[in-house]
Amino acid sequence: MPDQSVPTRAISFRAADSLVHQIEALIVAGDFADGARLPPERQLIETYGVSRTVVREAVATLASRGLVESRPRFRPVVRTPGYAAALAAANGVVGHLLMQSSGVKNLYDIRIFLEASLVRQAARQARKEDIEALKRALDANEAAIHDSAAFYGTDVAFHAVLYDIPKNPVFPALHKAFTAWLAPHWVKMPRSPERNRVNFLRHSDIYNAIRDRDADAAEAALNAHLNAAWEYVRSTFNTV
Repeated sequence: MPDQSVPTRAISFRAADSLVHQIEALIVAGDFADGARLPPERQLIETYGVSRTVVREAVATLASRGLVESRPRFRPVVRTPGYAAALAAANGVVGHLLMQSSGVKNLYDIRIFLEASLVRQAARQARKEDIEALKRALDANEAAIHDSAAFYGTDVAFHAVLYDIPKNPVFPALHKAFTAWLAPHWVKMPRSPERNRVNFLRHSDIYNAIRDRDADAAEAALNAHLNAAWEYVRSTFNTV
């Protein structure tokens, strides 16, 4: 019989924490593979001897940790722990922060700081294949100038190469997160071939400096590009 001095909901959370620990261990061990669905709710209830409420609380916790993707009326999908999953788990919180005064600017400043370091590192250490990948992304960017929807995708892809060059899995995960967090603001901006061409030319400056192994010029070109882009964002959204 449960201790009557302990609220029922506290007992439920305690049971949910135990279930989270057990399922998390199975995910980490690979017993629940990435992309697989969790067992049906009833099977979890029977296997672990818990209530439906406990299962649902456990699934919500696993989803908040990025270990499963949960949607109404669908069985949760397992996601192997990784940097991308960890950052994706922060989506809800970051979304609220971006609604605050200067929220978008704060995140954008972090992106500038990080990418300035990335282009310096690329100018000094990028391999031949990295330079080639950056050139392919730049060529795709130029080809999409007259198609703003396609241009946005190639713009994202160009910057993604910068995050790939260090061969550190944290950086691509950060780029994916920055893109997801800022996209709702970026896609609302009016676009035109003229504006696209300006951005392409800025990308060209970054590429040329990296190709020429000029770290100072690469950082200057990156700052010029993103600072000019911010002025366009600020004037469009009247953001401080």
